[in-house]
Amino acid sequence: MWSQLEAIHAVTYFASESIDAARSAGLQGFWMGYFGFRAAPLGSVSAGVVEAVFANFAPSMVRRSIPDAWTFSSPSDLVRIRARAAGTALRRVSPSIERNASRLVELLEPVIAAATPIGRPLFAANSEVGQSDDPVEQLWQQCTTLREHRGDGHVAALVAAGIDGCEAHLLAAATRGWESAVFFDNRGWTSHQQDAARQRLAERDLLDDDGITHHGTMLSASVEEITDVLAAAPFEQALDEHERSMLLRAIGPVARSVVDSDTIPFPNPMGLPRRGIVVT
Repeated sequence: MWSQLEAIHAVTYFASESIDAARSAGLQGFWMGYFGFRAAPLGSVSAGVVEAVFANFAPSMVRRSIPDAWTFSSPSDLVRIRARAAGTALRRVSPSIERNASRLVELLEPVIAAATPIGRPLFAANSEVGQSDDPVEQLWQQCTTLREHRGDGHVAALVAAGIDGCEAHLLAAATRGWESAVFFDNRGWTSHQQDAARQRLAERDLLDDDGITHHGTMLSASVEEITDVLAAAPFEQALDEHERSMLLRAIGPVARSVVDSDTIPFPNPMGLPRRGIVVT
């Protein structure tokens, strides 16, 4: 389910419609568009709030865009603009989305209602975004809301494991066997900060010169398991097994269309694997 939701959500970062919409709204450059669009449901928050809830960006990178973004366009306007752009992008890459959007909205609505906002600021903010009369835009918003629910839970699991944002990227890259540049080219951490994080992980026997250690593998697996358990709870509470299977069958082709359109780069800093999108 995560891979489906992540792919649909990601058009807001990579689709030309979304990049152009952010620029038209006055946001200057790709990253101001990213931070402005994603943080908009939180309101006119400070850079410190964005650093805390996004969790994995270097503070200096956040502060190049926030709070300046709010001087170019209000958060409430950006919430509407990003949904409209995402809906346009989804219609382009998945023309059949019109047939299934309303049914998917019906299936996802009780899942969102079953999810707890406690300790989940991005989920809580997105869940309070008003309903759209456009079913495709509403579907994108629901996927985004549940994606941020999972992300908030992932941050909580990392914090509980004593892993900070810079360290998390090193562990994620080592676990996947990817070059760490996939993450660090887009997260603003300096080489000095990366080296310091690598040293901290080595001191905890989580990384060594050969890569991730046994302890590092176990800790990473534990974080992912906790994340998945927390993310799955509202789906299991709101939908029976047949409904969950029906949801996956209906949403899979939309996600697959996004991936097949080459809108999302692979590998990517979200950690989304191309092979994870399976249409059943």
